[in-house]
Amino acid sequence: MDFHLIKPMINKIAVFGNSTTKSATQHWLMQRITAVILIPLSFQLIVFLDLCMNAPYQQTVDWLQSPLNRLCIGVWLLAVFYHAAIGLQVVIEDYVADQGLQAKLIKAINLSFLFLMVAALFFMFRVI
Repeated sequence: MDFHLIKPMINKIAVFGNSTTKSATQHWLMQRITAVILIPLSFQLIVFLDLCMNAPYQQTVDWLQSPLNRLCIGVWLLAVFYHAAIGLQVVIEDYVADQGLQAKLIKAINLSFLFLMVAALFFMFRVI
């Protein structure tokens, strides 16, 4: 059997596999990192939502003006929008067969979440 003919084909497959594996591994890792970041920050969000529902407006604004609380909510917003964008990108890559449509949907998702994140941060700092 001529292995010199098969070796270039294996190298091409291995190179292709490494690039997609690297991207998939990076998505998997970032998904886990953002999930771990969101766990403690979600407790701070629950306190904030409780204040929004039960406390007077001024008390809620005062709570949000604290640098630590503002930082926690801001990081939560960044992490949750990034986490959601990565998750939807994985779903699109898994279930949409057309590569062109995949690329367009991923761009639309990323732009949508970027817009929502910027709007959320803008309005959070506008209240403060």
